[in-house]
Parts: sequence; structure tokens; C-alpha cells
Amino acid sequence: VQLQASGGGLVQAGDSLRLSCLASGRTFSDGNMGWFRRAPGKEREFVARMAWTGANTYYADSVKGRFTISRDNAKTTWYLQMNSLKPEDTAVYYCALDRPPYSVNYYSTGAYDDWGQGTQVTVSS
Repeated sequence: VQLQASGGGLVQAGDSLRLSCLASGRTFSDGNMGWFRRAPGKEREFVARMAWTGANTYYADSVKGRFTISRDNAKTTWYLQMNSLKPEDTAVYYCALDRPPYSVNYYSTGAYDDWGQGTQVTVSS
């Protein structure tokens, strides 16, 4: 599975961005989809996750109410809609895929099997 993240950029505080993650190769329609980010000088942290059924979504407290994870019907592309961006959202954003067997620790990087290359999001104040 290859994951390609895109959509990052330089925006001002309060603006919106939508990140995309395209899965190609041997795709897994039953993979749980996630987003992580790594800010300068910090470790990679959990941002959002959507179960492969689409029934459950999870968010980090820092983005809850501002970010929304979604996917297309073919389950080959998922998105992270980011609204009301803040300077502290500045980071490299990574998409990830958790293939079966699933991990219960969905907030952990170790739960995911495949990673995209990352896309830079910079929010100026």
C-alpha cells in the first residue's frame, strides 16, 4: 500500500485547509484511516481516525470541533478538513492506515501499518 498525502500549505490563523490522502497499490477497504502530525521539536501525535466502516471517528482534544476526517465512497482517499486553524496547528501532517488485525490503541503510531510521506501545514498568526 502506498499513501500519498497532499493539500498542505501556508495559511493565516482562522483559515481552512483540506488535506487528502490517496491510497494506491494493494489497497485495503477494511483499513482504519488516520491522521497524525509532528510539530517542530515534538513527537508525532494523533490527530484523527475513522473506522473502515465509517461508523466511528475519533479526534485529539486539541482539534475536536475544528477538524473533520472523512473519506470517499471507494475508500481509497480520505480527507482531513481543518477549520479555524491556529498557529499551534503548524506541523507536518501524515496519513496512516491500520490494517487488520486492528490495534485498540488507535492514538498510537504503532497501531498503523502504512504511512504517507507527510505534507507541511504552516499557520501564521
